[in-house]
Amino acid sequence: MCKNALNTPPAPLFRGEIKVAAKGSLSSEIYHFMDKKQNKNKKPAVWQRHRTEKGPHLEILQARFDWLKHPGNQKEMKRLVLEANDWVNIVATTPNNEVVVVRQYRFGAEKITTEIPGGMIDHGEDSEAAAIRELKEETGYTSVKWHYLGSVEPNPAILNNLCHSWYAKDVVQTEEMNPDEGEDIVVTTLTLDEIRNEIQAGSFRHSLALLALTKVFDLWNGNI
Repeated sequence: MCKNALNTPPAPLFRGEIKVAAKGSLSSEIYHFMDKKQNKNKKPAVWQRHRTEKGPHLEILQARFDWLKHPGNQKEMKRLVLEANDWVNIVATTPNNEVVVVRQYRFGAEKITTEIPGGMIDHGEDSEAAAIRELKEETGYTSVKWHYLGSVEPNPAILNNLCHSWYAKDVVQTEEMNPDEGEDIVVTTLTLDEIRNEIQAGSFRHSLALLALTKVFDLWNGNI
């Protein structure tokens, strides 16, 4: 056998596979990379639901158990779904461009957090009406300038709802606060730099609130 043949790496086994020889030896590792043209439009199969069972009612959530068939191995698997009303968040800015925020104790995080106003959309209520109501109830602020910022899926792995975001511009405090019985809220306004500082300090970490703010402001331009 030719001496040089020992040092020549074998040809790729198939397109998309690269064989890299370890330096000074015949041992090698195979690295696979995806063919972007093949996978760009490829979609996974839809899991078929065969039966469903109602689970416990959890205050604002309704648990549901679904049995679905795995599209690959065809095994039946049980999955948890939490049914919930859609939610709404409000980015509210004053005439001097400060942001209205709420501070409250959050039981899950077990700490006081800084967030933007928001809440659950009632049955039969659209997201704009809910945004107007939640802003007024939680903060006493109102506005005549409303802009829809879109919606996202909070956690599609287990939740079946959407979170809508609205922008209320030039808000003024015209009403008394009327929070829910289980809420204890402190309302204030912050400049954009103050919000950045709270993010950096770890007191403003609500992902859906931060996402809504990024649709209005450049949060990451500065000291973050």
